[in-house]
Amino acid sequence: MKSHETRKPVCWRLFRSFRLLSLSLTHSLSISSRCGNLFSCTQFNSTMETSFGVKLELLSSIPNHNQNSYFLKPNRYRPNKVESSCNVPPALVSVTTGRVKSRNMMKMNAVSSSSNNDSGESMTYKDAGVDIDAGSELVRRIAKMAPGIGGFGGLFPYGDSYLVAGTDGVGTKLKLAFETGIHETIGIDLVAMSVNDIVTSGAKPLFFLDYYATSHLDVDLAEKVVKGIVDGCQQCDCVLLGGETAEMPDFYAEGEYDLSGFAVGSVSKDSVINGKNIVAGDVLIGLPSSGVHSNGFSLVRRVLDRSGLTVKDQLPGADITLGEALMAPTIIYVKQVLDIISMGGVKGIAHITGGGLTDNIPRVFPKGLGAAIYEDSWSVPSLFKWIQEAGRIEDAEMRRTFNLGIGMVLIVSPEAADRILGEYHGSNLAFRIGEVISDEGVTYR
Repeated sequence: MKSHETRKPVCWRLFRSFRLLSLSLTHSLSISSRCGNLFSCTQFNSTMETSFGVKLELLSSIPNHNQNSYFLKPNRYRPNKVESSCNVPPALVSVTTGRVKSRNMMKMNAVSSSSNNDSGESMTYKDAGVDIDAGSELVRRIAKMAPGIGGFGGLFPYGDSYLVAGTDGVGTKLKLAFETGIHETIGIDLVAMSVNDIVTSGAKPLFFLDYYATSHLDVDLAEKVVKGIVDGCQQCDCVLLGGETAEMPDFYAEGEYDLSGFAVGSVSKDSVINGKNIVAGDVLIGLPSSGVHSNGFSLVRRVLDRSGLTVKDQLPGADITLGEALMAPTIIYVKQVLDIISMGGVKGIAHITGGGLTDNIPRVFPKGLGAAIYEDSWSVPSLFKWIQEAGRIEDAEMRRTFNLGIGMVLIVSPEAADRILGEYHGSNLAFRIGEVISDEGVTYR
C-alpha cells in the first residue's frame, strides 16, 4: 500500500463522514471545500437518512471503544494535512484496509513508451509488469492475518443488514488520460470500480469518497476529474460524501495525479448474495462492457507501443481513435444488476476486472464447481481483437487479463435465466454465456 505524506487512514475519513448532518445534499460540490462541516460527537447512536430514504443507525453494533478514536472536531478537507492515527476495532480491518481482492494489489507500472518490442514474441501481462499470481499470493498471506478477506467487497454486520465496502483505483489508465487529455470521464471509472464490486453482494451503494493526489494542484484539471466522480455517483444514486486532496511536491511527474475511491453500500442479511447456493446446471448471464474498462492497461500500453500507432490514430476497422476507444468509461452496472436481482433467482455475481473471466468467475463458486463458457455466445469487441493481434497475445492470456466484452457475470437458476433473458430479449444488454459445471476452473467451448 502506498505511503502518502498527507494521507490519513481510510477509517478516519470513513467514520468522520458518518457525522455529516445530512446526506440529502447528494450531488452538491465545492472545489474549495470537499466536505461540509463535521459536528463533534461523543455518542454512537445517531441516525442518518440517505437521499433515497434509507435510514441507518450508525455504528450501534460496534463495541464500546474510545469514541475520540473515531470522531474529531469540526474540520474541512484541505489539500494539506498532518498525519493522524486511529484505533480500529479488529472487526473493521477487512472493511478499511482496501485489501478485499487480488485486483487491489495490482501494480501500477509506468511502462516506458520508448522500448518497442519487435521480437514478434507473444506478450503477457507479466511481461508488461503486472504479476497477477504475486498479487493473489499476497492476498493469501494477508488472509492469514485478517481472515474473511478475498471477496469483491468487505461485509460488516449491522443489525439486520450488512454494510458492504470496497476500494479501488483506475490503474495505469491514468497514463492514457494524461496522454489523450481526456480527464472528464476518469472519475466515472473510479466510481464504477468500487460500486460494481459492492453490488456483487446485492448491496445498494450509499456513499462514495475519493482521494486525489498530485505534486502541484491544478484546480481546473482537478475540477474535471471530480466532475466525472460526481457523474458516476449520479449514475448509481450514490452520495459523494467527501474526499481527500493531497498536494505532495516532487512526488508525481508534472501534470500527473493519482486516484483512489471508496464506496459503502447496504444489503439486508436475508438478501445478501454470496454464491453458497450455486449448483451445477445454473446459468451464467453476461452483461456487456464498454471496452477495456479499468484493468489491463499496463499490457495495453505495451501493445500500443509495439504497434507503432498512437492514441490519435484510428482504431483499425472502427470510426473512432484508439485513444477514444481505450478511454471509454467503465460501465456502472448498479441499476441493471439490482433490477435483475429483483426478478429473483440470482445466486452469485462476479465483477470481471483484473484476472478476466478466468480468475473472477470462480471466486463466487462453492468448492468443486467451475464454469463452461460458450465462446460464440457474444461478439468480442474489435478493440480486443486489435489488442490480441497487435500484441500477439495468446487466447489464455487474453481471457485472464481482459473482460473481452463482458463486464459483469450473474449466476442464476435456469428458470431465472429464462425470465431475465426474456426481459432483455433483443436488447444486447444480457447474454447467456455459459453454465456451472461439476469441475473446478473455467473451460471455454
